[in-house]
Amino acid sequence: MSPDVVHAEVDAFVAGGEAERLPARELLSYVTQRFHPRLTLACSFQKEDSVLLDLLLEVQPKARVFALDTHVLFPETYALWRAIEKRYGIQVEVYEGPSLGRQAAVHGDALWETKPNLCCAIRKVEPLARALSDASCWITGIRRDQSPTRADALKLGWDDRHELWKASPLADWSDDDVWAYVRDHDLPVNELHQRGYASIGCTHCTRPGEGREGRWSGIDKTECGLHTLPVSAE
Repeated sequence: MSPDVVHAEVDAFVAGGEAERLPARELLSYVTQRFHPRLTLACSFQKEDSVLLDLLLEVQPKARVFALDTHVLFPETYALWRAIEKRYGIQVEVYEGPSLGRQAAVHGDALWETKPNLCCAIRKVEPLARALSDASCWITGIRRDQSPTRADALKLGWDDRHELWKASPLADWSDDDVWAYVRDHDLPVNELHQRGYASIGCTHCTRPGEGREGRWSGIDKTECGLHTLPVSAE
């Protein structure tokens, strides 16, 4: 089918509420059939991503997976990255911003403290735009109960910023649902989850805490900018 025909079909599917009724595996199968190989999973190495990787690679073993390397991820995150590549025999694509040295030369030291929004824009938002530049649909691990800003997340909707479809198959999963799948399938997860980190980002901006309260602790910020614009059911 042509891209226009696919778009119209998916648009009608979403508008009719069908996407919201599909379980995670079936939704992944739906978007894979319509968008692979222009489909990609954004992996930030949270427990949700371990689940999505397992489900997606079962549906499509050659699915594209990418990660944003900010150069200040936790050692435990890099360890999980290597473990996932070994377990599934895949190579996660890497997108990154400028070196920390170059960033400091232009914007000063510790930009994550002086201008955290700019730091996220440079190290995450801009690399994400490059990662999605040739995609028709991207998959994320966001869930509605993670934070108030994600409470209305759609399982499948149109991403106006990047002009592609955005799928969040675990949007209606609870934290217990995620952990149950992890246990049942013996999945590798980030060791920091066992130390009280519910959400894991960069070393300088992440502390233990429930939901996303450990992200950018002490300042009025809960999102890096990757998921802040609304996604519509066209």
